Amino acid sequence: MSLGFRLRSGRCILLACKGLRASWEWAGTLGFSGLTTFLEGLPDGDGDGSGSQIQGDTERHTYQNSDGLFIQDSFRVTPRLTLNYGMRWDYFGVTGEKDGQFYTVDYANGGNNVPTSQLYGKDLNNFAPRVAAAYDVTGQGKTVVRAGWGLFYDAFSQDMFLGHLPWNCIFCPGPAYPGLGPNALGEGTATESVITPGVPVYSGFAPEGDFFSTDPHMRTPYIQNFNLNLQQQLGSKTVLQVGYVGSIGIKLFQFLDINQPSQAQITASDLACVPDPPLSYCPTTVPRTVAPNFLFLNQEKSSANSNYHSLQASLRTSGWHGLTSQANFVWSHSIDTASDLEDFEPNEAQPTNSTNPAGDRGNSSFDIRKRFTWNFTYQFPKMAGSMQRLKNGWGLDGILNLQDGQPWHLNYEFEGDYSGSGEGFDRPDKIATPQYSPGNPSQYLNLSAFAAPCTWGNTHNDDTTDQTNCVPGTRHFGSEGRNSLLGPTFKEFNFSVFKDTSLAEHVTMSLRAEFFNLLNHPNFCNPFLPNFISDIGAPNPATGGYVTNGVPAYYQLTATGDVGIGNPFLGGGGPRGVQFAAIFKF
Repeated sequence: MSLGFRLRSGRCILLACKGLRASWEWAGTLGFSGLTTFLEGLPDGDGDGSGSQIQGDTERHTYQNSDGLFIQDSFRVTPRLTLNYGMRWDYFGVTGEKDGQFYTVDYANGGNNVPTSQLYGKDLNNFAPRVAAAYDVTGQGKTVVRAGWGLFYDAFSQDMFLGHLPWNCIFCPGPAYPGLGPNALGEGTATESVITPGVPVYSGFAPEGDFFSTDPHMRTPYIQNFNLNLQQQLGSKTVLQVGYVGSIGIKLFQFLDINQPSQAQITASDLACVPDPPLSYCPTTVPRTVAPNFLFLNQEKSSANSNYHSLQASLRTSGWHGLTSQANFVWSHSIDTASDLEDFEPNEAQPTNSTNPAGDRGNSSFDIRKRFTWNFTYQFPKMAGSMQRLKNGWGLDGILNLQDGQPWHLNYEFEGDYSGSGEGFDRPDKIATPQYSPGNPSQYLNLSAFAAPCTWGNTHNDDTTDQTNCVPGTRHFGSEGRNSLLGPTFKEFNFSVFKDTSLAEHVTMSLRAEFFNLLNHPNFCNPFLPNFISDIGAPNPATGGYVTNGVPAYYQLTATGDVGIGNPFLGGGGPRGVQFAAIFKF
């Protein structure tokens, strides 16, 4: 039996003033349209965000102190049955800022930022029991049944109170940096004029109109893990194991735009619009009513959930006539309402419709239904006689990986506000069964199965393909489900031939010929990559769909795992590669 406790503390200092999708910028950014304008010192001042700076005090000193206690024991009930059981209690300290530089929202008078002494309440109920059993069925150690269940809590990550880069507001990093109020950060832009010594480059500083808050009722996320498996020895060298593994996640992190208009507000606003071309068009931007002083008001919550179920099997052989091998197969399904606490890809953490987060329940972003892996090493038997250094020490090894594609979905990357929510990354309507062409990456998905989520054909439009083409009162959230599409499969076989030779008593030489992706199978990334969004693009201006003169548009696969941004995405995917190596061990 064992008892224990844990004390943890954390400190963090963040000095940052501008958040972009790829990195934090400390002193502002300047964009230039080309080499000539760069040499002339003429910034790009077209207002696209390529030249801007954040003004204000951005130094923060955060802290978090956590404690943990546990008790666990193992009890042998009979010579064939063993029980393990225990209990943990964890207190994850409330993240704070030593100078009181954390902010919340005061909803009076349209909304404003005010300091808060505590972002969310303490959670002292993190009791985590667990129990497991192992039973030797025959008493000979060859057939064993194991089962277990446990509850596990997740810690709070300090960075979610400091840095957020959501898709809707792009820069509203967290409760440490207020958008409005006496200590609000101000953003200025670079003017389109020649940089002159003594003349400010940035001007027009104004408070950020967005904010990323924290739900004061946020609780500690937790997950239940459970499993049941059978392990059977087959002969003296081989073991077969088959089991069920599952989990249920509760109170998981996600964030919502609590200032987003509801479907009823969107429809009412559209129907109330009176067009007056060319001064205005219908539909228009829907007012924000929860806190009108803000545009986007995101809020971190512990309201998501998940479940995972799987059949897992493995066959292991060790030292059987020179062969050591393991084959694994997993058949699983993971479903959730948020797959991460950040929107690295749209709808990882923020639903398309923040007023109906349950509507984004779908396949987890990391869901892989079937996966098979096989690795082996075979050493040829030793031969007697002459030339033993040449004849002996030969072997083969390899790794085979076969798996289904990961799920994905299509979004509009700010082409238009077709839903009326103003979030910028709507999903389209699904009007037919999607058709794939796995063998043709240039025509991977037929987009004729999708259309803009509104009735197309508003006579009061501005001749663009945005939301002004929607008939007032018909805008809605698209019916395409989150992560409802299937990405390309992954298939790869790596193989090598090796020769080990003893050169002296303590010196060994190993010669290897290694073949990566031996069959030269093309493996493409999930369509979210390399741009972290699957942009469906603007619809046909005449129909709102994706067919022009009877010819459908297609979504193309453009990147493999070896060349994409953040390489590698999937750990492989390059063409066949061959390398030779000589390794000396002494």
